[in-house]
Amino acid sequence: MRSSHPKRAPDRDHPRRDRPAALRRPGSALEAAVDVVGHVEATGEAADRVLREYLRRLDISGKDAAETAHAAYAWFRWRGLLERFLPDVRGLSRAIELEERFVRHPDRFDGKVLVGKAVPPWVPDALPVTEDWVRTLQRPALLWLRARGGVKSVSGHLKGVAASRFTSLPEAVRFDGVADLYRTAAFRDGLFEIQDIASQAVGHVCAPVPGETWWDACAGEGGKMLHLADLMENRGLIWASDRSLHRLAMLKRRASRARIFNYRAVVWSDTSRAPTRTKFHGVLVDAPCSGVGTWARNPHARWTTTMEDVRELAEVQHRLVSTAAASVRPGGRLVYAVCTLTTAETTGVADRFEETVSGFQPLAFVDPFDPAAIPVPRRLWWPQHTEGNGMFVAAWRRVSH
Repeated sequence: MRSSHPKRAPDRDHPRRDRPAALRRPGSALEAAVDVVGHVEATGEAADRVLREYLRRLDISGKDAAETAHAAYAWFRWRGLLERFLPDVRGLSRAIELEERFVRHPDRFDGKVLVGKAVPPWVPDALPVTEDWVRTLQRPALLWLRARGGVKSVSGHLKGVAASRFTSLPEAVRFDGVADLYRTAAFRDGLFEIQDIASQAVGHVCAPVPGETWWDACAGEGGKMLHLADLMENRGLIWASDRSLHRLAMLKRRASRARIFNYRAVVWSDTSRAPTRTKFHGVLVDAPCSGVGTWARNPHARWTTTMEDVRELAEVQHRLVSTAAASVRPGGRLVYAVCTLTTAETTGVADRFEETVSGFQPLAFVDPFDPAAIPVPRRLWWPQHTEGNGMFVAAWRRVSH
């Protein structure tokens, strides 16, 4: 689940800032958040990356780090309703005030105003916008873990964990605690992965079995690949490819910590052909996308993504899924997933694939979020229903060469 947020100049008038790491140590978490927000607004860089670098280089952790992140994300979440404010202490204080009021009394906020100001004006042309969805974007996102042995396997090691209400996703665990998860013994021992619940659901749609051969075509840092490997009980083989050497290096480190060994990592830069002649039981194309489904978790992204990005990414997605389809063996499965909600990148790509690529038929699957529903070959999961990211999934079976 990787999104594309091109760097852009900011669209409001405020002083450009130096890189946050070059600044003096802030006197408070709010001042630290101002440094981070100012840099993001001036450069268009991803807020999570800027925040992570800032906290690391100034050695800010624990409660101060959490408060810094909260203030920074509050600004981007409420930015559209803060026309009279700059990203300074006063502006961020106002954003935090709005967020706290919304959490306590969401019904006091006019839904039409939120729809009109909390998302950019191009969005209604790209997807069906509802008040329920926009209200979900205005709440801090839940943090999900994939506890490899279920909630009981981590409850004795972490405070603030709770099982998901979705019984078909038994490893999905909500984390409400304050611990730095990356520094816990449970993380070092590989007892859990930090993975959104919607991403976990994609693994269950793939439903690989031990001994099969799979290809995770856009593996990134390996979140879904690790889940596939666990579902396969570390047996069989997974080809994990990505165009980024850095992401593949992270994947290898994560796999080592999780003691996952049934994979082969390979760079895939020429997307006009597969990186191997192997024919797979299953191929997952978790394609780069606009990331609209992650806007609750990454609120800064809604102000940098454009309709042009959506159109360009839909072309990339079609090329990736069409190329990957050739590597599916007869009877095998092809799964397309994107963490976005735009029509062009979801049903648009799926429709175009079915119109242009022969030998496949739609494959109905059980919806992990609604297992009692009639199985269908496509699902659009909205964040107000999943309690996590928004996600689109489509599946096909190869019936002929």
